[in-house]
Amino acid sequence: MSIFTYHLVKTNYFSALKILLFPPKSKRISGLIHAEIMTAMTLGSPIFSPSRMLIRQIAVFAQWENESDIDYFLAENNLGKILSKGWHTRLFFLRKWGKFNKFEIPDETLEFENPDSPVVAVTIARMKFPEIPRFIRWGRPVEKLVRDHPATTLSLASIKFPNTVSTFSIWKTQKEMTDMLHGHGNVPKPERHKNAMKERDRKDFHFEFTTLRFKPISESGEWNGRQDFIPNLKNN
Repeated sequence: MSIFTYHLVKTNYFSALKILLFPPKSKRISGLIHAEIMTAMTLGSPIFSPSRMLIRQIAVFAQWENESDIDYFLAENNLGKILSKGWHTRLFFLRKWGKFNKFEIPDETLEFENPDSPVVAVTIARMKFPEIPRFIRWGRPVEKLVRDHPATTLSLASIKFPNTVSTFSIWKTQKEMTDMLHGHGNVPKPERHKNAMKERDRKDFHFEFTTLRFKPISESGEWNGRQDFIPNLKNN
């Protein structure tokens, strides 16, 4: 069974641009199935603002054959050594909606027995250029919903030019996340995500799109001065 990872690190402008412009090839990294290397963004921020594009902040979403390959990458690879200075979580796949090429995403679906366990959600998509204004119109309210939701412990967006966009969020419980998806919960305008999905079904924003759900199995490092984003991790 493969393992997914999500990495966050702050570095200098030169290193960030080098990573983004010249990302390593998966075939040159032992055990790496695929990785998307992106620039972090603040969920819900204005389109034209410094917080929308955080050039020095790198987000990497990757799939690996096993954990020993991850350990070797972080210890020996040049990019891995940079990422090891930040934060990352290791993830066990549960289920998917949609499809995204290059990742080897299983078809089978698994579920937590305990709906009160923490869960990680990742979305990743390749945009249709003419649909970007419409996507922003419907997407930013959902970004704000996730960003401000009391059940998330960490949430952010990321982008890779010209048209790859992604979101990442850690939820205290699976139930609170699924309540949000269905438009429920004690938050302002809880139907924002549900309405955006209806609009996507009416006319798709993307060439390809997937939403992935994971069980977090570990986390390491620090992000924005914080550790331990995943609650009750040792009890899962």
